Amino acid sequence: MTTSTTPSVLFVCVHNAGRSQMGAAFLTHLAGDRVQVRSAGSAPADAVNPAVVEAMREVGIDVSAETPKVLTVEAVQSSDVVITMGCGDACPYFPGKRYLDWRLDDPAGQGVDAVRPIRDDIERRVRGLLDELGVPAAR
Repeated sequence: MTTSTTPSVLFVCVHNAGRSQMGAAFLTHLAGDRVQVRSAGSAPADAVNPAVVEAMREVGIDVSAETPKVLTVEAVQSSDVVITMGCGDACPYFPGKRYLDWRLDDPAGQGVDAVRPIRDDIERRVRGLLDELGVPAAR
């Protein structure tokens, strides 16, 4: 997908906001300002899950200052690509919009050990998304 304007991507994970934040953080880290990136969930949270913060810090990305955002119809409407992460049925649907359903395994436990495999899967998928968008990874 190549457009004359900067593509916008929205990551949505209703049940685990940390997943959408990981996707957004990887895309921002790898694409810089060549892609507009947002993430959202179904309910606000005070902070990112500490296990997500630690797992992302291990790969050089700090998400500790991010606050999960509430999913809105406007966020979906204004995005070129909407990526649902295991919660596609809870995301508003608009015909003609590009949706990708990234089904992700649930953690087999708690803490950073459970988050690492999900983090690595999300990074792999984000790198593939960059290829689809025609945006080379900056790093």
